[in-house]
Amino acid sequence: MNLTGRVALVTGAGRGLGLAYATALAAAGAAVVVNDADDTAAKQAAETITAAGGTAVAEPGAVGSTEVAERLVDRAVAEFGRLDVLLTNAGILRDRVVWKMSDEEFDAVIDVHLRGTFTCARAAVRHMRERDGGGRLVLVGSPAGQRGNFGQTNYAAAKAGIAAMARTWSMECAKSGITVNAIIPVAATAMTATIPAFAPHVAAYDETGEPFPAWLRQAEGFGTAEDVAGLAVYLASAESAGVTGQCIGIGGDRIALWSHPQEVAVAFREGGWAADDIARAWPTTLGRSAQTVGIPAPQPPDGETP
Repeated sequence: MNLTGRVALVTGAGRGLGLAYATALAAAGAAVVVNDADDTAAKQAAETITAAGGTAVAEPGAVGSTEVAERLVDRAVAEFGRLDVLLTNAGILRDRVVWKMSDEEFDAVIDVHLRGTFTCARAAVRHMRERDGGGRLVLVGSPAGQRGNFGQTNYAAAKAGIAAMARTWSMECAKSGITVNAIIPVAATAMTATIPAFAPHVAAYDETGEPFPAWLRQAEGFGTAEDVAGLAVYLASAESAGVTGQCIGIGGDRIALWSHPQEVAVAFREGGWAADDIARAWPTTLGRSAQTVGIPAPQPPDGETP
């Protein structure tokens, strides 16, 4: 996969998944603008990529505002003459159950994930349409946004919104040759290291490099940050020109296509549905197809340590 001549902007690229995405894009030949809210992390990431033979510059800033979004796109154009790929990875967590979540905790997550994705995408698309050379938007979602997750009202809502934006923008940008897709990653990062079933395996990998067990990599699709980066490179490439509006899950040894929300059961009643009619019909009609919620807990095979 050759991205030589392409220019990519990756938000939240100072560490974790963002750094893996930026590193892989640079290794494939792209020039990369490395963004992170942490000035030092952004600069170190760019230096690491450059030291490995890639091309990268750091442009720190907390995404969310129009000002930062436009500055990031302007830096790509000023430094490399164009922007072909935007990958919106920046994110934070402020986990708390709904009755304990503050306005500030809700707003902070929505601002970085949802507004940050919107403002950066808007700035990038304006440049891509003006340049009339097509482009790639690669948004980062989460299983929490696909299924919900306990204690993550703000995060799940933002990630669900990102999936909806990917579908909407894929239609709006189609005539301009801009594809829009969402990655739904599962990987060992600071955000997943606290999950009890994953924690000991993440700790062992971080401390000694011990590989993740096969059941975790395959059944759960959980591995390293580098395991997910190949999808970013593919979606940034010319080879993915026909792929748009999709939410694609990846992690460990697993890659998967998420379905779009759709009707799974339908019932009809001449004259419409009063509340009593719904109550009588529910158990034998829609109730038979009631959907599960939440991210299933990892289930190791017998004899394996969870």
